Amino acid sequence: MGDPTGFMTHERVTPTRRPVPVRLKDWNEVYEDFGPDELKLQASRCMDCGIPFCNNGCPLGNLIPDWNDLVYRDQWKLAIERLHATNNFPEFTDRLCPAPCEGACVVGIAEDPVTIKQVEVTIIERAFEEGWVLPVLPSKVTGKAVAVVGSGPAGLALAQQLTRAGHRVVVFERADRIGGLLRYGIPEFKMEKWVIDRRLD
Repeated sequence: MGDPTGFMTHERVTPTRRPVPVRLKDWNEVYEDFGPDELKLQASRCMDCGIPFCNNGCPLGNLIPDWNDLVYRDQWKLAIERLHATNNFPEFTDRLCPAPCEGACVVGIAEDPVTIKQVEVTIIERAFEEGWVLPVLPSKVTGKAVAVVGSGPAGLALAQQLTRAGHRVVVFERADRIGGLLRYGIPEFKMEKWVIDRRLD
């Protein structure tokens, strides 16, 4: 880890919420932006655990200590590669997941846990800003076709993986727009719809 004493020297800091009078005027997401310098300090709080329980706490098995260390070292492109290795849509999960990884964080035994969710959201947002999120085209085409019924997060992730494997994929959705639960079940203040549309584009 870049700073093995970071968890002892830096307190946990989370993004501030937009003021209530401002939030009453729209349905936008609740939190303010989080500065890169503060984020680097938060990533430095990830200790060099012998067993990173956060990996097991994460339902996706995200490689959390890896990308925390890469963010601390300003290696953002490598950080998004590590994040995408286990997570098809980190811009969805970082906003919606209740963060069991933070509950499993070893730092959390005696101190406040690492702000894993915020590091994740910043990695993917930086990757989109830099143009690093691109379609991964298959190296060979299998000639097989697959129908995916439903365009929620599971259907979209399945379609993405099957396309990368070389299959021709058609996604069927009964609603007027694709997105499933992401579009019609998640309120704007949790995840604004442009986040879905950006990924679909």
